[in-house]
Amino acid sequence: MRSAMKWLVQDCQPGDSLFFHYSGHGLRQKDYNLDEIDGFDEAICPIDFETEGPIIDDEINATIVRPLPRGEKLHAVIDTCFSGTVLDLLFMYMIISSGGIAISFSACDDHQTSASTSAFTGKVTGVMTSSFIQAVQNEPGSTYGRLLNAMHYIIPSLVFIFLINYFLFNS
Repeated sequence: MRSAMKWLVQDCQPGDSLFFHYSGHGLRQKDYNLDEIDGFDEAICPIDFETEGPIIDDEINATIVRPLPRGEKLHAVIDTCFSGTVLDLLFMYMIISSGGIAISFSACDDHQTSASTSAFTGKVTGVMTSSFIQAVQNEPGSTYGRLLNAMHYIIPSLVFIFLINYFLFNS
């Protein structure tokens, strides 16, 4: 998975639009470099995480967010427990920017767990992933706001986290 994340941003150019999706297990672990307000790093757990370790938010940010050049956009859908800030995006919108744009749809906040279901497809998938797919199929070309509303309409009991960050650094 680490190699695929590096491949995603390799040779990216202004005007490119990238998509990163992860639906699986997530965890929180003690923040050893003290850059987290809550004292925990959020992480995704690929299938090999027991041997290769989880991929923490600091590494995800360094691999697929910070390398974004100005004019490039990353869309991320993260359907896992503790996923609110797994890309380590800031909770702010800045108009002046020299970096790319990262937009993250997260299934829950950093202290919450996400849910899975087989109700939509007959196969167990993340609830947010299922609602995202349905919303995109029902309203192709939607704005972010319409997409979030459509997802909420499909699963009204869930609150999705939507983070936008314009980066103030160049790759």
